[in-house]
Amino acid sequence: MRWVVALLAGIAMLIAPDLSFAQSKSEHGLAAVYSGKFVGRRTASGEVLDRQHLTAAHRQYAFGTQVEVTNRNNGRSAVVTINDRGPHSRRFALDFSPAAAKALGIRGTAPVEYHVVSAR
Repeated sequence: MRWVVALLAGIAMLIAPDLSFAQSKSEHGLAAVYSGKFVGRRTASGEVLDRQHLTAAHRQYAFGTQVEVTNRNNGRSAVVTINDRGPHSRRFALDFSPAAAKALGIRGTAPVEYHVVSAR
């Protein structure tokens, strides 16, 4: 009977999600810059989109999560804070504020690699 319990516990450990790993693994995707018409408007978190703050939108990360992003075209990196939901186009993984896009050297769209550095 003990071996059955041990076997079931082992199986449960294999299929249970490891959330700490999920937060630290790198992901890849295409990123875009917010349209200028959104600057000054409220984001989903309630913050006003400020063109001078390093912020971004992501569909799943909690508000306040800090994400290190690297532009795969030029190697430039920055840490951004998630404060909005989106992007609304499934083509994109992240939307950046103008300041974040400038720090990363992105005009329009760019391929990026990103990972969580501090989860809220």
